[in-house]
Amino acid sequence: MAKRAHHYRLRLEHLTAAAPDYPTHSPLELEFDNHDDIFQIIERLNSRSLFAEPGQATEFAIGLKLFSEVMLKNRENPLFAEFRPAFSEFMQKLKSGANPTEEKSTT
Repeated sequence: MAKRAHHYRLRLEHLTAAAPDYPTHSPLELEFDNHDDIFQIIERLNSRSLFAEPGQATEFAIGLKLFSEVMLKNRENPLFAEFRPAFSEFMQKLKSGANPTEEKSTT
């Protein structure tokens, strides 16, 4: 039996180039599956006020879920071998609700 997954479509548009002589790109549209409800994750991260700028929690959640799902689907790929343990630790810390401002002092 196939695993259940949420199906998403993401559209990325290059609205403005960094410099006037730099070209803009055509929109990119991507469909992908993810085992998590990304919208729910965005809501949770936004409610935690992890970042100073509005919208950064949304950017973080989308990037994290795109990256982590690719890593999960390619868990045997040697590209991720050294990174996987640190990423697992990071995800445990994130899921535990820890905020960067709650870090313990080393003094």
